[in-house]
Amino acid sequence: MPKGIQGLDALMRKYGELAGHVAAEAMPRAVGAAAKLVRAEAALRCPVHDGELRSSIRTMVSQDADGATGTIYTNKAYAGYVEFGTGPKGEANHAGISPEVTPVYTQSPWWIHESMIDREIAETYHWFFIDTPEGRFYQCTGQPAQPFLYPALKNNEERVTRNISNYISRGIKKVIT
Repeated sequence: MPKGIQGLDALMRKYGELAGHVAAEAMPRAVGAAAKLVRAEAALRCPVHDGELRSSIRTMVSQDADGATGTIYTNKAYAGYVEFGTGPKGEANHAGISPEVTPVYTQSPWWIHESMIDREIAETYHWFFIDTPEGRFYQCTGQPAQPFLYPALKNNEERVTRNISNYISRGIKKVIT
């Protein structure tokens, strides 16, 4: 280090503390708060039959050398069918899904055995059905997309960015004062 610059060592230590604090503490907290914000709107937008899908929406924050990543997800296997739609109906009506996703929709109707769906639920859709010796089968031609995850993120982009910036600013102030 050059001689004659007073306080350079202290400044460099502070800079190291700052980088460490932002990376280790402020960024994951900021991303976690942003993920919770998006999750809240996704839950509000989620179509509800019995609340199972809505209550399954979760957040997770992971951190690596490149930064922090927030994930809003559900573990329900049918969530993608709700978000993107299915069959000809989904293909005809999928406004609001991510432009980064290009679903492929089957064009043929499919059959759902009565063991796969509650009869009361199936009857709310007024599906055509046939009764066979193996049980009742409902014919399905799909459902329109009912996006809830992607719109929740898109509607909050500016707010998320602003909130993360505010968290980082507070983290920096905490270290330098």
